[in-house]
Amino acid sequence: MFIDVPRRLYQISTFGNPNLPNFLMNKYITEFIGTFFLVLTIGCTVLSGAAGVIPPLAIGAALMVMIYAGGHISGAHYNPAVTLAVFLRGKCDAKDVVPYWGAQILGAVAAAATAGFLTGKSGDAAAIANVPQAFVAEFLFTFALAWVVLNSATAKANAGNSFYGLAIGMTVMTGAFAVGHISGGAFNPSVAVGAAIMKLTAPAGIWLHIAADLLGGAVAAIAFKALSREDAA
Repeated sequence: MFIDVPRRLYQISTFGNPNLPNFLMNKYITEFIGTFFLVLTIGCTVLSGAAGVIPPLAIGAALMVMIYAGGHISGAHYNPAVTLAVFLRGKCDAKDVVPYWGAQILGAVAAAATAGFLTGKSGDAAAIANVPQAFVAEFLFTFALAWVVLNSATAKANAGNSFYGLAIGMTVMTGAFAVGHISGGAFNPSVAVGAAIMKLTAPAGIWLHIAADLLGGAVAAIAFKALSREDAA
């Protein structure tokens, strides 16, 4: 029964059509793996009590290396807000949006459980002190993240560059340093889900991250298309 699981997953990933290419399944697995290691890094560094510059540096580095590892397969979104931005920009097929989101959320859930097991700890979630400030902080730095993704990884002028992973990872690191103390510094709905499971943030605040982050991704796509007309899909 167990060995039949890969075949069933393949059937699901190709919508029951065996003529669709294998890379559909590969893309979703890559999104799962990248999101898993991003959220695992967050959980292991924060739950273990790492302080100062260590968590932001580790998180930005984890995202960077996972982007370089999976960018050629799935585009290395690892973030529903980025997937939305890339879709609205015209560089992600509509059929991939929901499977990407599913893979990203599943990766975050699996990573949260693994981080809890590895550290033997859970967080002490507290409600966000100032919701308007946290909403604006999440929106701004998710916008920045999606803006950097679109310009460094999808713009024609930057095609084939080797710096996009570093640029994207550094953006998340910058946001964590700048507003992590205000909003938790998720900039990613799947990260928010994982953080809530690990009790790093209060579950009641997930809505804020989902709404602000998706809005930030959408506005970044609109801005990119308005300012980069030569890249219009």
